[in-house]
Amino acid sequence: MKLDARSATLALVLLGTACTPSSRDPMPKTDAAPGAVERARSGPGILLEELTWVEAEKVLTPDRVVVIPLGAASKEHGPHLLLKNDWTLAEYFKRRVAERADVVIAPTVGYSFYPAFLEYPGSVSLRLEIATGLVVDIVKSLARFGPRRFYVLNTGVSTLKALRPAQEQLAADGILLGYTNLLQATGPLEKEISQQEGGTHADEIETSMMLVIDPAHVDMSKAVKDYHPDKGDFTRDPDAGTGTYSPTGIWGDPTLATREKGQRVVEALVAALLHDIANLRGAPLPPRP
Repeated sequence: MKLDARSATLALVLLGTACTPSSRDPMPKTDAAPGAVERARSGPGILLEELTWVEAEKVLTPDRVVVIPLGAASKEHGPHLLLKNDWTLAEYFKRRVAERADVVIAPTVGYSFYPAFLEYPGSVSLRLEIATGLVVDIVKSLARFGPRRFYVLNTGVSTLKALRPAQEQLAADGILLGYTNLLQATGPLEKEISQQEGGTHADEIETSMMLVIDPAHVDMSKAVKDYHPDKGDFTRDPDAGTGTYSPTGIWGDPTLATREKGQRVVEALVAALLHDIANLRGAPLPPRP
């Protein structure tokens, strides 16, 4: 039997309606498909952002360590590195950790406490109490499903001022929070290999790391030495009287950066991160309130 065009269209609509679950149909089964979590794996680690909530429920267990990467998505790093430099670091190191550690890794947090850089367009900083509360809220949101050990994969220095009070607040709720202290993790090696007069921002060491991690976004033709005595937050105003004068946003000498130095620092930091996480896994939990 032949159908004219109008009849054929009507038949297809009716067939589609019959096959579509109605609002009264029961919820679909919520069991994760076999191997679904494997999709989110990068080695033994699991990327939370690659899961459904159903799959997340299966991995957010009391025995899990949850890693929260923290890296500024919009913070100046001189004329030779991108605003998203710290975000790129956090994304890189979270995947290196996932390759080696049995952890759940939360999505990267792109904002925190970075007040020193606000004179440079594009730089964003949260108030200290907001930066602290952001970490506390993320941890508590995930802890309600079982985990009580959390580690902030921290790529900043001023962020420590927000992480310390977050650690204290969470301990009062029976949750253990650890975090990276870059000055301790790579400081000894940096002293050994660094040739610059001084500095810690968009400098010889950080630029060397980026030559390993994301060389396509390092413009060495714009790297310059810019180092003045440390007097607090950066300023572009030479007559400010206070603050660390830096017309470029650099504090140090990135012209001395090399891929070889960067490779050593990157591997040292990966080792330090894994060591921190292993220690956290075995550390006693704070008592529940």
